[in-house]
Amino acid sequence: MGSVTDGGSASFYIQLGADFVVTPVFRKDIANVCNRRNIAYFPGCGSLSEIAGAEEYGYEIIKLFPGAIYGPEFIKLFRAPQPWTSIMPTGGVSPTLESLTSWFNAGSTCVGIESKLFVKNDKGKFDLLKIERTTKECLAIIKSLKNKF
Repeated sequence: MGSVTDGGSASFYIQLGADFVVTPVFRKDIANVCNRRNIAYFPGCGSLSEIAGAEEYGYEIIKLFPGAIYGPEFIKLFRAPQPWTSIMPTGGVSPTLESLTSWFNAGSTCVGIESKLFVKNDKGKFDLLKIERTTKECLAIIKSLKNKF
């Protein structure tokens, strides 16, 4: 489940069957809920202190949000003194060769793509065929990049 903002909501979605929780911020109450239930938690962090705090709580992959603000260079510079930190940028990642190459080349462990992948048609409905096609293309790009990094 994504965009969860408090521990109560995290608990609710976990009870409904969520296998992981993604948030726009790092919240200790959400961390406690997820840790107790052994649910993967990807906390959104926007500062070096938040990233360090999330790692102290045991989180292995940190969501950098909003990625567009920081850019791939932030990850490259951050990982130089902390190569063990696994970062997943979201908010600013496009399902294109250029975008994915720049993020993975900088040292991203994985990426989160949302609004640029889940597009709507002229009627405001999700364009499922385009989403399917773009997802397949995106996964093919990532697979080809995986062999390079």
